[in-house]
Amino acid sequence: MARARIADDVGQAGVRAALGAGASRDDTATAVRYLLQLLSESAPGNTVEIRVPPYGAVQAIEGPRHTRGTPPNVIETDAVTWLALATGAEDWAVALAAGRVAASGSRADLSEHLPILRMRE
Repeated sequence: MARARIADDVGQAGVRAALGAGASRDDTATAVRYLLQLLSESAPGNTVEIRVPPYGAVQAIEGPRHTRGTPPNVIETDAVTWLALATGAEDWAVALAAGRVAASGSRADLSEHLPILRMRE
């Protein structure tokens, strides 16, 4: 339990640092991976692959599982957009319409799973 709390503290600190001006690559990587992990824990499954290159990717959301090749449901975005979506600073539909998110497949929609983490002051 204490170990999970420490990991959460480190992850949230990374998110705070990544959202700040002049964030380092390490802070951004920590924040992206932490938020991807939270998504995979809150929406477990293997139906949708969420990619935030070059920092990480996870599979999430219940449904049919793919086992080989490119999955049929893929979401890809950059780190800045992912951090904004995951923390509630940006709306899924707005980011998608603006082309900051590429989503393919009938299940490639994260709107009901966002935000993942609301940042407290």
